[in-house]
Amino acid sequence: MDLLEKVSEIWAGDDSAFLVHSTGSLSFVDIRGQRPVDLSAVRSGDVVALIGDFDPQSIHTLLRLFSLSAIVLPLTSSTRSQHEYFFESALVDVVIEGSHVYFREETRTHELLDFLKNEAAPGLILFSTGTTGRPKAILHDFRKFLSKFSTPRPTLRTLNFLLFDHIGGINTLLHTLFNKGVVIAPETRTVDSILEISKLFGAEVLPATPTFLRLLLMSGKIPEAFPGSIKLVTYGTELMDESTLQELCRLLPDVDFRQTFGMSELGIVRVKSEARDSLFMKIGGEGVETRVVDNVLQIKSASRMLGYLNAASPFDDEGWYDSKDVVDVKGEYIRVTGRVTDVINVGGLKFMASEVEREVLKYKNISLVKATGRNNPVTGQHVEIVVQPKEGLTIDPSDLLVFLREHLPPHMIPAKIRIEEVSIGHRFKKR
Repeated sequence: MDLLEKVSEIWAGDDSAFLVHSTGSLSFVDIRGQRPVDLSAVRSGDVVALIGDFDPQSIHTLLRLFSLSAIVLPLTSSTRSQHEYFFESALVDVVIEGSHVYFREETRTHELLDFLKNEAAPGLILFSTGTTGRPKAILHDFRKFLSKFSTPRPTLRTLNFLLFDHIGGINTLLHTLFNKGVVIAPETRTVDSILEISKLFGAEVLPATPTFLRLLLMSGKIPEAFPGSIKLVTYGTELMDESTLQELCRLLPDVDFRQTFGMSELGIVRVKSEARDSLFMKIGGEGVETRVVDNVLQIKSASRMLGYLNAASPFDDEGWYDSKDVVDVKGEYIRVTGRVTDVINVGGLKFMASEVEREVLKYKNISLVKATGRNNPVTGQHVEIVVQPKEGLTIDPSDLLVFLREHLPPHMIPAKIRIEEVSIGHRFKKR
């Protein structure tokens, strides 16, 4: 499979912008014309760590590696402290950064890697994030991963918010390549820089994380500084809170908000939001089945990973994957309320940490909150919360406690309230 040639055919005779960044724009012809990295010693089936970003050289090298039927592990410089662990876990043979290529002496093998090598098939390795224990090396047969791009779909000018080593970032890149779209690549992902580059280059789609959207609200820059070109905001990778979504919908009435859902183990699945201001969604798409067992979402996907390279398979004998997402069900729609690990049990009464957080966020002057269950010798567990005030404001813990007693049942009332900075994205970055 010569992926570079296939994409080149799609863009033949079209020199319009494909990649836009702060210093200008490039057509696919420009990307194809990049001075090639020397890959003469890379063989079919080699595991290649490509350290890069959504820049012309990295994109060019990525496509060439897939064309060589290499098994590619995309990485960024921001995770450099973990690279050696990634190299060891993924059995990396070759490391490429910029134009530098060096080889590792890797003598170990793995049956899943051997399968792709014997098939002369390209592969994609991604590492899980936010999981218990060390990150897991997720191996995909890239042929299956690529198959969903065979049907042409409409594109909008999309800001690639997610990173080069994230399944969502790779998905956005490939969707744009196969459908002659435009990717806007930010240099940094701060609120100011994202708003500036979106306005400068007329971004129409902003894929973001709930953490970024919370920071956007906290900045006070919307609606006045929000680019009028943006028609759609998608959010995923972590749990969104209802109050943030509804406030965004109120401030930006002409912008559509849609939830996304995906796991590196399963690939990107199709999602339909019940409404722009609703956290309920319907998950499906070709080759995707879902079911809810004991309030936990399970998924079966035809485009699932081959398996982990450094852990046991998470699929049961029928191919179902336990997402560990606790959900509410409303007809065909579900709403993720948290992870199995977020369940708090006080005296036999079980509830999600997010249920407490949702009420706390309704109190004045609070920007962020984190609720956790702590061991208790009498009730098994009790609730403790950390709250972060909005900039320049204060919170009275006693008054907050009075508020919560009016809005929560007794077993959910926090036994301890701390006023301090909350680590954003705390447990919700789950994959």
